[in-house]
Amino acid sequence: MKLKKLPHPIPYQGSKRNLAPDILRYFPEQIDVLYEPFAGSAAMTIATAEAGLAQSFHLNDLNKPLIDLWEEIINRPDQLAEKYTNLWNDQLADPKAFYVKVRDEFNRTGAPHLFLYLLARCVKASVRYNARGEFNQSPDNRRKGMKPQTMKMQIMGASYFLKGKTATASANYRDILKLAEPKDLVYMDPPYQGVCGNRDTRYLESVQFCEFVEALEELNSRQIRYIVSYDGRTGDKSYGKTLPDELNLTLIELDAGRSSQATLLGRKDVTIESLYLSPALADELAHVPTLYRYTRGEQLCLMEGRA
Repeated sequence: MKLKKLPHPIPYQGSKRNLAPDILRYFPEQIDVLYEPFAGSAAMTIATAEAGLAQSFHLNDLNKPLIDLWEEIINRPDQLAEKYTNLWNDQLADPKAFYVKVRDEFNRTGAPHLFLYLLARCVKASVRYNARGEFNQSPDNRRKGMKPQTMKMQIMGASYFLKGKTATASANYRDILKLAEPKDLVYMDPPYQGVCGNRDTRYLESVQFCEFVEALEELNSRQIRYIVSYDGRTGDKSYGKTLPDELNLTLIELDAGRSSQATLLGRKDVTIESLYLSPALADELAHVPTLYRYTRGEQLCLMEGRA
């Protein structure tokens, strides 16, 4: 299947689709299983599949409707595309009222095709949940969502790359990390860093910083290769708490371009996103001279890719 860009059926805010080519430069050349414990839009899994870098894939997300949607995308793409087409057409008489109706039905049933429609129509493709765990994001009334034929191409493209070699789960990320072996790779793009007593309404559950650090320490002890997208900065403003030096990680800074907020304000602030490589992965990639020249603990900038 030929697409101008890699397929992207789930328009999640914060997706790594645009950064995927840069992040792939830091993937090992041979991977048995690629694990994404915080799957989201699965942008890195799709990019890895297209590049032929892994034999199989494991998508996990605590948001079960999202994983149910991935099951439909991967294994029943034609049926999902047809259901989306019907929803898209049914909305045309009154898109705003129809969105509210679908949102209510989704909160009752969790049906994956309804979730896909909501993701395509909601404000900034940004998921929001209330205290009861119900999807409560408003519709973007300026648009009707991805057109059915375009969505079908995205769905079929993702299925093409992942069908027959992808396992899915909706479990705590720490349970998924226990499955990883030294020949696998774990890519983690966790949700907003949780603070005790606070819950970010963008997600069903935040990831507690201290627990996440403990999980990485355990992966280090087992010599597991992993990559973490975690914190960053825009202009002189930093966001997210940096991972501790004790983890012995290698930091890469990726230029994510001019932020959308800066563009709206007429400013030139550039967003820098941090990528952390595990000791096992950094040691392996250090033998690729065109890619790595570093001292452990030294901050790096994106260097030339493999020849």
